[in-house]
Amino acid sequence: MAMAFASVKGAVRHAILMLGLLGVPALADERDLCPERPGLDTPPCIVDAGRVLAEVGAIDWTRDRQTGVRTDTVLIGDALLRLGLTDRVEGQVGWTTYGHVRTRDARGMSSQSGIGDVTAALKFGLVHPDGSGTSIALKPYVTLPAGGRAIGAGTWGAGLLVPVSFDLGSGLQLALTPELNALPDQDRSGRHLAFGSTAGVQGRISEAVGFAIEVQLIRDRDPSGHSTQALSEVSFAWQPGKNVQFDMGAVAGLNRASPDLELIAGVSRRF
Repeated sequence: MAMAFASVKGAVRHAILMLGLLGVPALADERDLCPERPGLDTPPCIVDAGRVLAEVGAIDWTRDRQTGVRTDTVLIGDALLRLGLTDRVEGQVGWTTYGHVRTRDARGMSSQSGIGDVTAALKFGLVHPDGSGTSIALKPYVTLPAGGRAIGAGTWGAGLLVPVSFDLGSGLQLALTPELNALPDQDRSGRHLAFGSTAGVQGRISEAVGFAIEVQLIRDRDPSGHSTQALSEVSFAWQPGKNVQFDMGAVAGLNRASPDLELIAGVSRRF
């Protein structure tokens, strides 16, 4: 009996040891946390298969002044849910839970509130889906007119983003996101072409704190008037753990066709 018990005990110890050894590669293979917020660029990294990454904007305030009209837009709960479908493919669903728009001009002030549209997307990792080295992805998306007049577009839109990143060494990355879009018209009756790109440099201040400096140029051919939007952003992200990130950023318009200022802050959590 004692010999049998000792044999079973040894087998249990051996099994525990083997499980522990098997668990080491699994932990080592887990990808770095890689949210799409808060920057203008879209990172090419793909969420681990079977994992969920929830990204939520706690606050997003934009001020836009155009020819005597000032518009302030506040978004709360601008959410993106990302699900790793395979090692190279993730699915995404985005929705803004609340938006408030206040407009002031010489005649007075008006405001309206409501929910936003729904965005559905797939992201395909073509090269290095973990985001390391030279990484390339494709992200086709479609927007569905679920929102109201305050922040909803009134009709569907679609587009394709090509996120790319290059390792520059010394902890720095060059990020590029060219894009081609069919955006809803301003009068909410159809769609028009918009295209451009974002470029930026990303790095780390410390092991837990990262930063990004980015610029974006988008040519918009709305039937009501063509324009080129030019933006710059500085953002910071703090990751106190491997599955959580807090972020903040400031976006400045570089020409008259762009909003003057946007301030954002939010959180991302991997499950």
